[in-house]
Amino acid sequence: MIRPARPDDVPDIHRMIGELAEYEKEPDAVVATEEDLRTALFGPEPAVFAHVAEHTGEDDVTVTAGFALWFLTYSTWTGRHGIHLEDLYVRPELRGHGHGGDLLRNLARICVERGLTRLEWSVLDWNTPAIRFYESLGSTPMDEWTVRRLDGDALVSLGSVRA
Repeated sequence: MIRPARPDDVPDIHRMIGELAEYEKEPDAVVATEEDLRTALFGPEPAVFAHVAEHTGEDDVTVTAGFALWFLTYSTWTGRHGIHLEDLYVRPELRGHGHGGDLLRNLARICVERGLTRLEWSVLDWNTPAIRFYESLGSTPMDEWTVRRLDGDALVSLGSVRA
């Protein structure tokens, strides 16, 4: 079952963000706290959203299997909003049950229902299982585009100059 995240999901989502960082070989990169995540998702003006996949095992115990964390984008070319999927994660022991596909189908459904024109995300070039999975759903790579980032001292330096 896929459902919007609730405040009581924050500890699980935060823990899975750490698991994702470990998988992506960046275990020390997560500095966000549970409170940061709670504020971003459930504060007075949330600009980030999340859905969770629930899995009910043979013992009828339901656990959080994975999550999708996303935000709205805007395309000047289409004049419409879209969704940027920041993180999609399914716990390794619960992969193969369709949770990842269900999370992506849910976001695609949101796009269709709201008239959003794009669902986009990034994937590490070495993550072959994820790339194959995304291709199986019909996604296409944006080969001519390179993701750029400005952070740390470079961000502070540029942001300190008055335009």
